[in-house]
Amino acid sequence: MGYKEFMKLVKRNKDYEQIKRMMSLFSVTAILGPRQCGKTTLARQISYDHYFDLENPRDIARLDQPQLALEGLDGTLVIDEIQRKPELFPLMRFLVDTHPTQKYLILGSASRDLIKQSSESLAGRIAYYHLGGFRLTDIGAERMKALWLRGGLPLSFLARTDSESNLWRQQYITTFLERDLPQLGIHIPARTLRRFWAMLGHYHGQAINYSELARTFGISDMTVRMYSEILEGAFMIRILRPWFTNTKKRLVKHPKIFFRDPGIFHSLMSIETMEQLQGHNKLGASWEGFALECVARTLTVEDASIYFWGTHAGAELDLFWQQGGRNWGAEFKYLDAPRLTKSMKVAMEELGLAHLWIVYPGSQPYRVAENATVLPLRDLGDSWIYPS
Repeated sequence: MGYKEFMKLVKRNKDYEQIKRMMSLFSVTAILGPRQCGKTTLARQISYDHYFDLENPRDIARLDQPQLALEGLDGTLVIDEIQRKPELFPLMRFLVDTHPTQKYLILGSASRDLIKQSSESLAGRIAYYHLGGFRLTDIGAERMKALWLRGGLPLSFLARTDSESNLWRQQYITTFLERDLPQLGIHIPARTLRRFWAMLGHYHGQAINYSELARTFGISDMTVRMYSEILEGAFMIRILRPWFTNTKKRLVKHPKIFFRDPGIFHSLMSIETMEQLQGHNKLGASWEGFALECVARTLTVEDASIYFWGTHAGAELDLFWQQGGRNWGAEFKYLDAPRLTKSMKVAMEELGLAHLWIVYPGSQPYRVAENATVLPLRDLGDSWIYPS
């Protein structure tokens, strides 16, 4: 089955439903995510009346006089690659305030923070939705290993072979560094940022000390933070902040770094096949990052509201969040049969967890305590079920 045929079958139902809900509540909805994650394909599945692609010279020319081009239109207007014309945001505010028949769906490869700098005038009128690659529920649990190895970017996942998938990702990385970042106004030599990005791979799943990394790379702490924030803002890495509790224990205060797409991580680590991954010293970290991203995308809390927790004595929790006035947690273990460990018990007690899930690659769910469940990743649905 070819790419176009497969994409017609992939409905990405959860993403579609959440975007439609936002569009019913807000005048402007922004779908943000990395390049080639499927924003355009998803937008074209949503009913619209007018489409402008700011990578299309004809559409760019149509918007040379944007007010003349837009103010006479009714219905839903889609503007793709919005980061190329940030001057449209003030005009959109005027148009949605004076033309109640207009709604805008805007797509961008820049982060929410970068878009916000240009869209402050739309406060109260705009909603933001982060779109990643394919979800596990999009492609089926039987293809979980392929999703883990290749990542969720559609053209990488749907390549005919692992070798072709890796080649596509290598070209994607080069294009991102040499074309996409400069278009966002970020002018750092591509070779420098690629070396830094690859170095971050060795910290994948670990708490990162910016000063230590700065000494290793031979740059300042501030430069390390800037490079990290650039990659985070472009949806390439997740910087997971620590959760602080009122305790006498010494807590880990450094953030953890995760690659958001496992395929990009594997390419930067020169891992091309599942056999190579199984023998790699980053196998456990790769699984943790992949499973964490799958779980995080099922939660109905903002990315900024999920954390990890750890003490210098070794107790830790891979993922912590709050919802419904209660505390929840998840651990990610690449094991045949995970058990409740002393570290998990400490985390459950210190954080007052209502429930802990231990996510693993096996096939059988089972309880290890009254409020702790071992859960196969393949059983993870789009809607998280909280025990009563």
